[in-house]
Amino acid sequence: MKTSSIAIAVALTLAACGQPNNSKAQDGVFADNRVVPGDANAMKASFAPVVRAAAPAVVNIAARGVQQVQDPFWSMFGQGPRRQQVGSVGSGVIVRSDGVVVTNFHVIQGMQEIKVVLNDRREYDARVVLADERSDIAVLQLEGVTERLPTLDIDDREEQQVGDLVLAIGNPFGVGQTVTNGIISALNRTETGISDSGSFIQTDAAINPGNSGGALVDMDGDLIGINTAIFSRSGSSSGVGFAVPAAMVKRVVDSAVGGATAVVRPWLGVKGEPVNAEIARSLGLERPQGLIVTQVWPNGPGARAGVREGDVITAVDGAEINDQAGLNFRVGTHEPNEAVQLTVLRDGRNQTLDARVQPLPGDAALDNASVVRAGALSGAQVLTLNPALADSLGGDPFARGVILGRMQRGYASANGFRPGDIIVAVNGRPVTSVGQVDDVPRGSEVTINRGGRTMTGRVR
Repeated sequence: MKTSSIAIAVALTLAACGQPNNSKAQDGVFADNRVVPGDANAMKASFAPVVRAAAPAVVNIAARGVQQVQDPFWSMFGQGPRRQQVGSVGSGVIVRSDGVVVTNFHVIQGMQEIKVVLNDRREYDARVVLADERSDIAVLQLEGVTERLPTLDIDDREEQQVGDLVLAIGNPFGVGQTVTNGIISALNRTETGISDSGSFIQTDAAINPGNSGGALVDMDGDLIGINTAIFSRSGSSSGVGFAVPAAMVKRVVDSAVGGATAVVRPWLGVKGEPVNAEIARSLGLERPQGLIVTQVWPNGPGARAGVREGDVITAVDGAEINDQAGLNFRVGTHEPNEAVQLTVLRDGRNQTLDARVQPLPGDAALDNASVVRAGALSGAQVLTLNPALADSLGGDPFARGVILGRMQRGYASANGFRPGDIIVAVNGRPVTSVGQVDDVPRGSEVTINRGGRTMTGRVR
């Protein structure tokens, strides 16, 4: 995870709330006639009908792989990385009766063998159809399915409210399928450090290691999220868990089922900053809300829709946004070329703009990188940044400059440059192309951006 206080979660738990309904005895056998509860009073009786409907579609996942691990002890004797068996235990949800399963990317990352165990103990081998690290969602296909499997419906209508009851179902600590209950603690949670384009459902339903990839279920028995991470100092549940909302889950599943091997993310071509209290006062707003636009990509989807610098985007498709991650998420749930509706505050008046989102411009491939042969950056693989490339590397699509790739022996590595560094300027002049760093004289002043921090120094 990006933040050390975040422990990956992986399962769900089984629990009932309150006293169960008393069933009437018929011929010495207790008959269970309970149905999905329709009101709060019925909910106090039992969650069993919801569990009975949802649990068969939640699966356990065991994955194995071989990874190269560098042991510090053996490296002292000149030995390289050693191959080591690794494993992962998590959860998943069957979303199509032919065996399409959704789970977390981090559950299957780097794994070569994946075994899926159903609630009724049937076992299947699985292959990865699509793995999307950005959303932490992966789609699997079970092998050898010959009959219709139980499924959970993906409810992407986003009708949930804070305080709604939910169940988490999964495989915590590998003990087997477990159900826990709680409420939705918050919606559209973006400032988590998990993702720059995530907008998570927060819940206090107990989620622990092994729950990752499991189901967050509403009282209709529908899938509203995939449990992904927790905030915890101990590594166990502390009542602050996060789930990827169903809208993003459906987007990834639809891409996989449609034959895609990667999720093509559209963009609006708009960058901004959250409206704070000071900005809100200056704009005459009742409260800090929205994203004030600071940059608009020339001839991008936002520019063509009429978005201007200084506009405050308050909603996308009617859903309130308050930061860049929220905007990225709302746009990212759409397919490229789909229309989105923006609510914009301009000159004190709200107006609606219709934009058609597009794939990020440029080439994300690293194949056309060149290697600097002379000067202070010799030995560095370099590429000119474009929005698609920057985004694929987890950076800012608006970033300009030259990004460094692999390092060969040369002055670049000796000067402390690292893969991923963005060369912003040389001797005070902005860098916008690879040709500008072909032969940087030793002693030059170079400005780089590294992990969001800008640094300037002289190279030897």
